[in-house]
Amino acid sequence: MTLTNSTDATIKSSLQGSVDADRACIVITGASSGLGAGLARAYASPTRRLRLIGRNAARLAEVAAVCRACGAMVEAATLDVSDHAALAALLHRFDAEVPTDLLIANAGISSGTRADGSLEGIHAARSVINTNLLGVIHCVEALLPAMVARGSGQIAVVASVAAYRGLPDSPSYCASKAGVLAYGEALRAALEPRGVRVSVIVPGFFTSPMSVRFAGRKLFPLTEAQAVARVVRGLNQRARRIVFPRRLALLLRVADLLPAWCGDRIMRAFPFHIVPRQE
Repeated sequence: MTLTNSTDATIKSSLQGSVDADRACIVITGASSGLGAGLARAYASPTRRLRLIGRNAARLAEVAAVCRACGAMVEAATLDVSDHAALAALLHRFDAEVPTDLLIANAGISSGTRADGSLEGIHAARSVINTNLLGVIHCVEALLPAMVARGSGQIAVVASVAAYRGLPDSPSYCASKAGVLAYGEALRAALEPRGVRVSVIVPGFFTSPMSVRFAGRKLFPLTEAQAVARVVRGLNQRARRIVFPRRLALLLRVADLLPAWCGDRIMRAFPFHIVPRQE
């Protein structure tokens, strides 16, 4: 992934005056590309400490360099969020040094029907669940006791509009994001009385390496800059849910309310396949 000055400038311009100053220390997973990288660049400033976690060392280093050039203090760690022990140790160390104000549990991968029409298979399905759902839980559980003890902090978990209605060509991805959605909603109700705010981010299509791998019709797509701006504004407002685009979310929720045979027929009308991921 190449980070362009024009894209960064667009994101920064769209967020002028909207990035909260009280988020002095932010942890972002999945920070080596896509939404995570965009959020890292948006939050980068001389008053901010960023802890960036990603699996691709070269791309993560590139994102970290851009953030440092904006004046941010950056610590970058190459780590897979499915590795609970290593992730917990890292996050405990981070939080002991400087308490975390905002955790954005964003890391995610996709899988689904292959180009030849074959199903995703158990290996791909297990990887998706381990990263998308358990990875989020690993992040949150590592920092949650300290946040609750302090009675402050904000947690953002990234689900997807795919959580609203299972898509026939990506069953494990939809299942993982439905789990994140339910987990985040439950956390929010439990933690708000204890002073910890939870925001559930529910995005649709936007420009990213993951969306490039989605070979099919994309409804109401946004640019990365638009997606980042909506997320940052929502987090600044302590929004309980950050859903975009709302038209796509509404369509999927309506499809889920229809009789099952009708919803299934609608979903089959939008076939796609997932191009294999290049590490």
